[in-house]
Amino acid sequence: MTPEPREPRDHPSLPSPYEQPYDAVVLAGGAARRLGGADKPGLPVAGRALIDRVLDACAGAATTVVVGPRRATVRPVAWAREEPPGGGPLPALAAGLRPVTADVVLVLAADLPFLSRATADALLTELRGGAEGDDGVVLTDPDGRDQTLAAAYRTEALRHHLALIAAEHGTLTGLPLRLLTGELALRRLPDPTGQASFDCDTWDDLSTARARIREHGGVLDEWITAAKSELGIDLDVDIRMLLDLARDAAHGVDRPAAPLTTFLVGYAAATAGGGEQAVAEAARRAAALAERWAKEAESGDPGA
Repeated sequence: MTPEPREPRDHPSLPSPYEQPYDAVVLAGGAARRLGGADKPGLPVAGRALIDRVLDACAGAATTVVVGPRRATVRPVAWAREEPPGGGPLPALAAGLRPVTADVVLVLAADLPFLSRATADALLTELRGGAEGDDGVVLTDPDGRDQTLAAAYRTEALRHHLALIAAEHGTLTGLPLRLLTGELALRRLPDPTGQASFDCDTWDDLSTARARIREHGGVLDEWITAAKSELGIDLDVDIRMLLDLARDAAHGVDRPAAPLTTFLVGYAAATAGGGEQAVAEAARRAAALAERWAKEAESGDPGA
Protein backbone atom coordinates (compact mmCIF):
# COMPACT_ATOMS: atom_id res chain seq x y z
CA MET A 1 0.00 0.00 0.00
CA THR A 2 1.44 3.34 -1.06
CA PRO A 3 1.81 5.81 1.83
CA GLU A 4 0.02 9.13 1.87
CA PRO A 5 2.03 11.80 0.03
CA ARG A 6 3.88 14.26 2.22
CA GLU A 7 4.59 17.90 1.72
CA PRO A 8 8.20 18.62 0.77
CA ARG A 9 10.36 20.10 3.48
CA ASP A 10 12.78 22.99 3.06
CA HIS A 11 15.86 20.97 3.88
CA PRO A 12 19.22 22.63 4.32
CA SER A 13 21.58 22.37 1.39
CA LEU A 14 23.35 19.05 1.85
CA PRO A 15 27.06 19.20 1.09
CA SER A 16 28.74 16.55 -1.03
CA PRO A 17 32.36 15.38 -0.92
CA TYR A 18 32.33 16.05 -4.67
CA GLU A 19 32.97 19.79 -4.72
CA GLN A 20 32.52 20.81 -8.37
CA PRO A 21 29.04 21.89 -9.54
CA TYR A 22 26.76 19.35 -11.16
CA ASP A 23 23.05 18.91 -11.86
CA ALA A 24 20.88 15.81 -11.70
CA VAL A 25 18.01 14.45 -13.80
CA VAL A 26 15.84 11.76 -12.20
CA LEU A 27 13.52 9.82 -14.50
CA ALA A 28 10.34 9.03 -12.56
CA GLY A 29 7.81 8.34 -15.28
CA GLY A 30 7.01 5.07 -17.01
CA ALA A 31 4.01 2.78 -16.82
CA ALA A 32 5.48 0.25 -14.31
CA ARG A 33 3.71 -2.54 -16.19
CA ARG A 34 5.57 -5.27 -14.31
CA LEU A 35 4.21 -3.72 -11.10
CA GLY A 36 0.65 -3.66 -12.39
CA GLY A 37 0.78 0.08 -13.05
CA ALA A 38 1.63 0.94 -9.43
CA ASP A 39 3.17 4.30 -8.59
CA LYS A 40 6.68 2.86 -8.53
CA PRO A 41 8.63 5.96 -7.44
CA GLY A 42 6.31 6.30 -4.43
CA LEU A 43 6.67 2.73 -3.21
CA PRO A 44 8.41 2.60 0.19
CA VAL A 45 11.57 0.77 1.13
CA ALA A 46 12.41 1.04 4.84
CA GLY A 47 9.85 3.81 5.26
CA ARG A 48 11.16 6.03 2.45
CA ALA A 49 9.75 6.31 -1.05
CA LEU A 50 12.07 5.04 -3.76
CA ILE A 51 12.28 8.49 -5.31
CA ASP A 52 13.24 10.08 -1.99
CA ARG A 53 16.06 7.59 -1.58
CA VAL A 54 17.41 8.54 -5.02
CA LEU A 55 16.99 12.26 -4.29
CA ASP A 56 19.12 11.80 -1.19
CA ALA A 57 21.89 10.29 -3.33
CA CYS A 58 22.02 13.41 -5.54
CA ALA A 59 21.43 15.95 -2.77
CA GLY A 60 24.63 17.80 -3.69
CA ALA A 61 23.28 18.79 -7.12
CA ALA A 62 22.84 22.50 -7.80
CA THR A 63 19.62 21.71 -9.70
CA THR A 64 17.67 18.46 -9.56
CA VAL A 65 15.06 17.91 -12.26
CA VAL A 66 12.52 15.11 -11.82
CA VAL A 67 10.77 14.00 -15.00
CA GLY A 68 7.36 12.56 -14.24
CA PRO A 69 4.06 13.36 -12.56
CA ARG A 70 4.35 15.86 -9.72
CA ARG A 71 4.35 14.34 -6.24
CA ALA A 72 5.38 15.25 -2.73
CA THR A 73 9.10 14.71 -2.24
CA VAL A 74 11.42 14.92 0.72
CA ARG A 75 13.17 17.97 -0.72
CA PRO A 76 12.21 20.60 -3.32
CA VAL A 77 13.01 19.79 -6.97
CA ALA A 78 12.26 21.18 -10.43
CA TRP A 79 9.64 19.25 -12.41
CA ALA A 80 9.44 18.40 -16.10
CA ARG A 81 7.31 16.17 -18.33
CA GLU A 82 8.20 14.48 -21.56
CA GLU A 83 6.10 15.13 -24.67
CA PRO A 84 4.02 13.12 -25.09
CA PRO A 85 3.71 11.71 -21.54
CA GLY A 86 4.80 8.09 -21.58
CA GLY A 87 6.91 8.67 -24.69
CA GLY A 88 9.89 6.76 -23.33
CA PRO A 89 13.33 7.49 -21.88
CA LEU A 90 14.68 9.69 -24.69
CA PRO A 91 11.88 12.30 -24.62
CA ALA A 92 12.04 12.17 -20.81
CA LEU A 93 15.77 12.79 -20.79
CA ALA A 94 15.43 15.62 -23.32
CA ALA A 95 12.80 17.29 -21.12
CA GLY A 96 14.91 16.85 -18.02
CA LEU A 97 17.97 18.42 -19.63
CA ARG A 98 16.23 21.69 -20.57
CA PRO A 99 16.73 23.39 -17.15
CA VAL A 100 20.22 21.91 -16.68
CA THR A 101 23.07 24.44 -16.69
CA ALA A 102 26.00 22.44 -15.28
CA ASP A 103 28.43 20.84 -17.71
CA VAL A 104 28.09 17.49 -15.92
CA VAL A 105 24.79 15.83 -15.03
CA LEU A 106 23.85 12.73 -13.06
CA VAL A 107 21.11 10.77 -14.82
CA LEU A 108 19.32 8.46 -12.43
CA ALA A 109 16.31 6.15 -12.43
CA ALA A 110 13.88 6.72 -9.58
CA ASP A 111 13.89 3.04 -8.53
CA LEU A 112 17.42 2.55 -7.15
CA PRO A 113 16.92 1.90 -3.41
CA PHE A 114 20.61 1.37 -2.58
CA LEU A 115 22.15 4.22 -4.53
CA SER A 116 24.16 6.39 -2.14
CA ARG A 117 25.81 9.78 -2.24
CA ALA A 118 29.17 8.00 -2.10
CA THR A 119 28.40 6.08 -5.31
CA ALA A 120 27.05 9.20 -7.02
CA ASP A 121 30.22 11.07 -6.04
CA ALA A 122 32.35 8.20 -7.37
CA LEU A 123 30.65 8.45 -10.77
CA LEU A 124 31.20 12.21 -10.90
CA THR A 125 34.82 11.95 -9.77
CA GLU A 126 35.54 9.25 -12.33
CA LEU A 127 34.12 11.40 -15.12
CA ARG A 128 35.99 14.55 -14.05
CA GLY A 129 39.24 12.62 -13.79
CA GLY A 130 38.87 10.82 -17.12
CA ALA A 131 39.99 11.58 -20.64
CA GLU A 132 38.80 14.69 -22.49
CA GLY A 133 36.85 12.57 -24.98
CA ASP A 134 34.78 10.70 -22.40
CA ASP A 135 31.06 11.45 -22.67
CA GLY A 136 30.09 9.67 -19.47
CA VAL A 137 30.72 7.09 -16.79
CA VAL A 138 28.14 4.33 -16.29
CA LEU A 139 27.68 2.14 -13.24
CA THR A 140 27.88 -1.59 -14.00
CA ASP A 141 26.22 -4.26 -11.89
CA PRO A 142 28.08 -7.27 -10.40
CA ASP A 143 27.41 -9.21 -13.64
CA GLY A 144 29.02 -6.48 -15.74
CA ARG A 145 25.80 -5.08 -17.20
CA ASP A 146 25.50 -1.34 -17.72
CA GLN A 147 23.06 0.64 -15.58
CA THR A 148 22.77 3.60 -17.97
CA LEU A 149 20.29 5.30 -15.64
CA ALA A 150 22.87 5.37 -12.87
CA ALA A 151 25.52 7.41 -14.61
CA ALA A 152 27.30 10.75 -14.91
CA TYR A 153 27.32 12.36 -18.36
CA ARG A 154 28.66 15.46 -20.04
CA THR A 155 25.57 17.57 -20.62
CA GLU A 156 26.45 18.82 -24.09
CA ALA A 157 27.21 15.30 -25.32
CA LEU A 158 23.71 14.20 -24.32
CA ARG A 159 22.09 17.22 -25.96
CA HIS A 160 24.14 16.85 -29.14
CA HIS A 161 23.35 13.17 -29.68
CA LEU A 162 19.68 13.55 -28.72
CA ALA A 163 19.40 16.23 -31.43
CA LEU A 164 21.07 13.94 -33.98
CA ILE A 165 18.71 11.08 -33.14
CA ALA A 166 15.66 13.36 -33.36
CA ALA A 167 16.84 14.65 -36.75
CA GLU A 168 17.46 11.14 -38.08
CA HIS A 169 14.21 9.57 -36.86
CA GLY A 170 11.96 12.60 -36.86
CA THR A 171 11.07 11.94 -33.21
CA LEU A 172 12.44 10.68 -29.91
CA THR A 173 9.16 9.06 -28.88
CA GLY A 174 9.30 5.33 -28.36
CA LEU A 175 12.99 5.00 -29.15
CA PRO A 176 15.21 2.92 -26.84
CA LEU A 177 17.86 4.47 -24.62
CA ARG A 178 20.56 2.33 -26.26
CA LEU A 179 20.25 4.45 -29.42
CA LEU A 180 21.71 7.29 -27.37
CA THR A 181 24.19 5.44 -25.19
CA GLY A 182 25.49 3.48 -28.17
CA GLU A 183 26.70 6.76 -29.67
CA LEU A 184 28.48 7.95 -26.54
CA ALA A 185 32.07 7.36 -25.48
CA LEU A 186 31.43 5.75 -22.11
CA ARG A 187 33.61 4.33 -19.39
CA ARG A 188 32.40 1.83 -16.81
CA LEU A 189 32.55 2.00 -13.04
CA PRO A 190 31.98 -1.37 -11.34
CA ASP A 191 29.35 -1.00 -8.63
CA PRO A 192 31.50 -0.33 -5.53
CA THR A 193 28.90 -1.78 -3.17
CA GLY A 194 27.41 -4.52 -5.34
CA GLN A 195 23.96 -3.13 -4.56
CA ALA A 196 23.85 0.46 -5.85
CA SER A 197 22.89 -0.77 -9.33
CA PHE A 198 19.96 -2.83 -8.03
CA ASP A 199 16.64 -1.54 -9.40
CA CYS A 200 13.05 -2.41 -8.53
CA ASP A 201 11.17 -3.52 -11.63
CA THR A 202 8.96 -6.18 -10.04
CA TRP A 203 7.23 -6.90 -6.74
CA ASP A 204 9.89 -9.55 -6.08
CA ASP A 205 12.58 -6.89 -6.54
CA LEU A 206 10.79 -4.65 -4.04
CA SER A 207 10.55 -7.49 -1.51
CA THR A 208 14.24 -8.24 -2.01
CA ALA A 209 15.18 -4.60 -1.40
CA ARG A 210 13.11 -4.46 1.78
CA ALA A 211 14.73 -7.65 3.06
CA ARG A 212 18.28 -6.51 2.24
CA ILE A 213 17.84 -3.41 4.35
CA ARG A 214 17.87 -5.64 7.44
CA GLU A 215 20.79 -7.82 6.38
CA HIS A 216 24.41 -7.65 7.54
CA GLY A 217 23.64 -5.57 10.61
CA GLY A 218 22.98 -2.47 8.54
CA VAL A 219 19.49 -1.74 9.80
CA LEU A 220 20.68 0.80 12.38
CA ASP A 221 22.65 2.79 9.81
CA GLU A 222 19.62 2.67 7.51
CA TRP A 223 17.36 3.92 10.29
CA ILE A 224 19.71 6.80 11.12
CA THR A 225 19.87 7.80 7.44
CA ALA A 226 16.09 7.65 7.13
CA ALA A 227 15.55 9.63 10.33
CA LYS A 228 18.00 12.35 9.26
CA SER A 229 16.26 12.63 5.89
CA GLU A 230 12.83 12.77 7.51
CA LEU A 231 13.92 15.42 10.01
CA GLY A 232 15.77 17.49 7.42
CA ILE A 233 19.16 17.38 9.10
CA ASP A 234 22.61 16.53 7.76
CA LEU A 235 24.78 15.52 10.68
CA ASP A 236 27.38 12.80 11.05
CA VAL A 237 26.10 10.93 14.07
CA ASP A 238 28.60 9.04 16.22
CA ILE A 239 26.34 6.04 16.66
CA ARG A 240 28.73 4.18 18.99
CA MET A 241 29.04 7.19 21.29
CA LEU A 242 25.28 7.57 21.63
CA LEU A 243 24.74 3.84 22.13
CA ASP A 244 27.40 3.77 24.83
CA LEU A 245 25.73 6.74 26.50
CA ALA A 246 22.32 5.06 26.34
CA ARG A 247 23.81 1.84 27.77
CA ASP A 248 25.49 3.68 30.63
CA ALA A 249 22.32 5.61 31.46
CA ALA A 250 20.23 2.45 31.42
CA HIS A 251 22.72 0.53 33.54
CA GLY A 252 23.68 3.23 36.01
CA VAL A 253 20.33 4.95 36.43
CA ASP A 254 17.25 3.17 35.07
CA ARG A 255 16.24 1.66 31.71
CA PRO A 256 13.92 4.55 30.73
CA ALA A 257 16.86 6.90 31.29
CA ALA A 258 18.41 5.73 27.99
CA PRO A 259 15.94 7.25 25.49
CA LEU A 260 15.30 10.24 27.73
CA THR A 261 19.02 10.99 28.02
CA THR A 262 19.63 10.80 24.28
CA PHE A 263 16.65 13.13 23.77
CA LEU A 264 18.11 15.59 26.25
CA VAL A 265 21.49 15.42 24.50
CA GLY A 266 19.84 16.34 21.22
CA TYR A 267 17.90 19.16 22.82
CA ALA A 268 21.01 20.53 24.53
CA ALA A 269 22.98 20.37 21.28
CA ALA A 270 20.25 22.24 19.43
CA THR A 271 20.11 24.89 22.15
CA ALA A 272 23.87 25.33 21.83
CA GLY A 273 23.57 26.02 18.12
CA GLY A 274 23.63 22.50 16.72
CA GLY A 275 26.37 20.74 14.80
CA GLU A 276 28.64 17.78 15.42
CA GLN A 277 30.71 19.51 18.12
CA ALA A 278 27.60 20.49 20.06
CA VAL A 279 26.32 16.90 19.99
CA ALA A 280 29.72 15.53 21.01
CA GLU A 281 30.04 17.97 23.93
CA ALA A 282 26.51 17.32 25.19
CA ALA A 283 27.05 13.57 24.94
CA ARG A 284 30.42 13.84 26.76
CA ARG A 285 28.89 15.72 29.66
CA ALA A 286 25.94 13.33 29.91
CA ALA A 287 28.26 10.31 29.77
CA ALA A 288 30.39 11.76 32.56
CA LEU A 289 27.28 12.27 34.66
CA ALA A 290 26.12 8.70 33.99
CA GLU A 291 29.55 7.40 34.98
CA ARG A 292 29.50 9.35 38.24
CA TRP A 293 25.98 8.14 38.94
CA ALA A 294 26.95 4.51 38.30
CA LYS A 295 30.09 4.69 40.49
CA GLU A 296 28.11 6.19 43.32
CA ALA A 297 25.48 3.47 43.11
CA GLU A 298 28.06 0.68 42.93
CA SER A 299 30.24 1.89 45.79
CA GLY A 300 27.50 2.07 48.36
CA ASP A 301 29.72 4.60 50.16
CA PRO A 302 27.78 7.71 51.28
CA GLY A 303 31.01 9.71 50.97
CA ALA A 304 31.67 8.65 47.36
